[in-house]
Amino acid sequence: MNLNFMPSRQLALYAGKMFLTRSFAVLMALVLVLMALDLLGESGKILKVEGNGEAELWRYVSLRVPMLVSRFLPFSVLLGALIAFTSLNQHSEVVSMKAAGLSAHQILAPMIVASLAVAALLFMFNETVVVKATRTLNAWESEDYGPIPPDSGILSNVWVRDGEDLVRARLVLGRGKGARLRGVTFYDRDYGTLARVIEAERATQQRGGWSLEKVRIYDARTNMVLRQGSIQLLQGVEPQRFTLAQVDPAERDIHALRGAIAELEQAGRPTEEAVTGWWHKISGPLSTMLMPLLAATAAFGLARSGKVLLRATIGMALGFAYFVADNFSMALGNIGAYPPFLAAWAPFFLFLLIGELVLIRQEE
Repeated sequence: MNLNFMPSRQLALYAGKMFLTRSFAVLMALVLVLMALDLLGESGKILKVEGNGEAELWRYVSLRVPMLVSRFLPFSVLLGALIAFTSLNQHSEVVSMKAAGLSAHQILAPMIVASLAVAALLFMFNETVVVKATRTLNAWESEDYGPIPPDSGILSNVWVRDGEDLVRARLVLGRGKGARLRGVTFYDRDYGTLARVIEAERATQQRGGWSLEKVRIYDARTNMVLRQGSIQLLQGVEPQRFTLAQVDPAERDIHALRGAIAELEQAGRPTEEAVTGWWHKISGPLSTMLMPLLAATAAFGLARSGKVLLRATIGMALGFAYFVADNFSMALGNIGAYPPFLAAWAPFFLFLLIGELVLIRQEE
């Protein structure tokens, strides 16, 4: 058995370079097209805010592009691998490699190594750029593209229940004793019936409760609107109720998410979604390693047989099936139907086995 998976350094560099250039070319084309379509839909909402202009459009692009890159990089790797394998097959380069004594795994090895490097880069990109962009963009959208304070701990669109009453904060800034609320709406319910709606521009902590400022009160019983400078509400509602009410794994890096999970466990809150998201921060980038394996069906078989397009279609179908299975498994993990580890890793290992089975069958 030949355990040297890359016997030729020059051939490995050739295959790896072909795979990477095509993958990143596909990624660039996808991001440009999707960003243009997204900007067409959002530019009207951004520009209708007084004071917003071209700078805000570019700011939206700078926040949205990292999210698109993170989401579509594995798909671009799949298409890049299919294009590279199809090209190698059509020019009979795969036949030459096999005639030189290379196995299917040796032909595939350079692309697997390159995809592992892409996975490492994607993980670092997600942890350093994407989480910040996602958090800032979500907060900006919750303010309808109005001005938001530059705060690294922004949470947006947070709901908290206080007995029968409901509280919504458009923005939660800071943590612990320094927590502040922006865009507060308090729904005062009496035996299941809405009695008052209290809106405030901001809320700060006071001893035993919160001080709401610039208040507008709608009384459903009298159908009247009153305005007050400030009122005291939410007695006994701790700031942790707001900071733990919404733990979005996409908005936190892996270390911050681990801390939030520990806080949720101490508070006796459900942790399934957060734990599933934590595991998926690792399994998600590693999905790029699967793409060359799933696309490898396009590399083998004679080009003159006329089945190259069919083989490429099968490889694309396998890749799409992985993305569907991954999203479905994550949804089940978020609601607690699957254990978090299984929800994040089951699709990865399942399609790893499927890819290996297909490759071994082709090798035979």
